[in-house]
Amino acid sequence: MKLRNGYTLRSLGKEFILVAEGLDAVDFSRMISMNESAAFLWKALENKDFDSDTLVDLLLEEYDITREVAEKDVATLLQTWKEADLII
Repeated sequence: MKLRNGYTLRSLGKEFILVAEGLDAVDFSRMISMNESAAFLWKALENKDFDSDTLVDLLLEEYDITREVAEKDVATLLQTWKEADLII
């Protein structure tokens, strides 16, 4: 998998917003809110190929969580990103 090009991650205080860039992207429904861990993963994955194990490993390195929790969170996140058409 890869992240779809054309999005910029912006910080708004403790929140993160993923914004579609370009003239065709002036559609505020394409702004996607992310929590800190999702933003961490987005930054780590920019311009890289990845799979779900990559995300799990990144979470385990960064946060004090179990593999089971990381796998569950990654499954949820990937489903959300797929539904939002953020990954190819």
